[in-house]
Amino acid sequence: MAQLNYNHLRYFWMIAHEGGLTRAAARLNVTPSALSVQLQKLERQVGHPLFDRVGKKLRLTEAGRVALDYADTVFKTGDELLNTLRGRSDLERKALRVGAIPTMSRNFQLEFLRPLIGREDIELVVRSGSLRDLLHDLDALVIDVVLSNSPAPQDARSALRSRLLKEEPVAIVGRPGLGPFRFPMDLDGAPILLPSLGSELRTAFDRLIDLAAVRPVIMAEVDDMAMLRLLARERRAYALVPPIVVRDELENGLLEELHRIDGLAERFYAILQDRQFPNALLQDLMPSSGLRAD
Repeated sequence: MAQLNYNHLRYFWMIAHEGGLTRAAARLNVTPSALSVQLQKLERQVGHPLFDRVGKKLRLTEAGRVALDYADTVFKTGDELLNTLRGRSDLERKALRVGAIPTMSRNFQLEFLRPLIGREDIELVVRSGSLRDLLHDLDALVIDVVLSNSPAPQDARSALRSRLLKEEPVAIVGRPGLGPFRFPMDLDGAPILLPSLGSELRTAFDRLIDLAAVRPVIMAEVDDMAMLRLLARERRAYALVPPIVVRDELENGLLEELHRIDGLAERFYAILQDRQFPNALLQDLMPSSGLRAD
């Protein structure tokens, strides 16, 4: 069996981290054409293209992203060997890259990631952004999964799959002392804090109060659930949130759940891309049982 040529692997590793042949060639003190030949040899050996050629730019393929993760580990191991022999041992670590939209409950994110939290062999990378930007990063293999309150847009050519992870009830909450509450009539003319327009939760709530001919006074519209939670603590106003978002405040008596709204739910999705080499750590977070494609 042919063995992997680690010189070729290092050349690929340098190209990926430098962002192109020219810069990598300058670092390695070789010509770009010679470097390209070595890259082609590695691609033939592994049996997959490692880059897509987009004009003059190189973009990692899915196989290239997997190869880069392994190459990072391989060359980091050399550093770890030196550190070990010098009395400074490091643990080999795997990475999981997660994207989450701002409206995603921090408490839910914590529950989702809990099986990996505290493991010293794992590095968690969590970034926030718009659904559009995060799906772009997912397509570019920069992140492994996107957490969202809505499924990914679908078309006939889409390689995205949306997995419904959980449905959470939604409630009207407020600071202690707001008194007895009748839904929806007590919202008429009352101050309220709401998720921003465009969210599925806000759309469903607006439909309910329109049917009831109720007009609350909107004090704030927030697309970040963490900020909505803080505002609910500070303002003497009603707030529309899934109780999981304000779980700590409910337990500590800073907020009260006044009414749970039947038929209204917040949904939490994991959006994945069909990949030949998915990140194995996702199996620890999303076992096959209890999940369904949406």
